[in-house]
Amino acid sequence: MANPFVHIELNSADIAAAKAFYGQLFGWALTDVDMGGGFTYTMINVGEGTGGGMMQSPVPGQSFWLAYTGVDDIHAATEKARSLGAKVMREPMEVMGSGWLSIIVDPTGAHLGLWQPKAAA
Repeated sequence: MANPFVHIELNSADIAAAKAFYGQLFGWALTDVDMGGGFTYTMINVGEGTGGGMMQSPVPGQSFWLAYTGVDDIHAATEKARSLGAKVMREPMEVMGSGWLSIIVDPTGAHLGLWQPKAAA
């Protein structure tokens, strides 16, 4: 299947409570990664299937899940989404040398992340 979901991210109003809940509910392996500047990202290893991460929500008091779809060219995919009526919430940006992401809102109001992994050396 082209453009599968590749990462699922929880933006949580309470990271400690989310980690306790999902760790106990599903037994997920949670690993904190220091992203610098006082920002910590928690990687979610689910074993088999699509993993993800958790971070402090950028929207105070709100928690939400965001799915990321894999793309071959982050800039082209973001521009194509825009041309089809999507609002671009986050322009393409590099993520710690591992790839690039952008975040769009489709014409119906649904949020979606786009992810282009860094090519293997």
